[in-house]
Amino acid sequence: QVQLVESGGGLVQPGGSLRISCAASEFTFSSYYMRWYRQAPGKERELVASINRFSGTNYADSVKGRFTISRDNAKKMVYLQMNSLKAEDTAVYYCNAMALWGQGTQVTVSS
Repeated sequence: QVQLVESGGGLVQPGGSLRISCAASEFTFSSYYMRWYRQAPGKERELVASINRFSGTNYADSVKGRFTISRDNAKKMVYLQMNSLKAEDTAVYYCNAMALWGQGTQVTVSS
């Protein structure tokens, strides 16, 4: 069964860092555009970062310079390194590939 599973979320103080991960199974991972989305309470889901099969990346303006998306095709993993976190980064973060979605991982930035 094809699936995406996120991990690594948690509580972090403003200014802190966190890395979240997404494990993919049973599809040709290396061929896929991978994306991270997030959804804060009461807000629409928004695209945070994307990475193509050649590791070319794009970021939302709100996270540019603070977040880094990366992938390891051999391990079928995609990562989101988040630095200089702000309260407004608090959200459930979702991994996406085509029509596939993970279950999400909660990231809370609070003192």
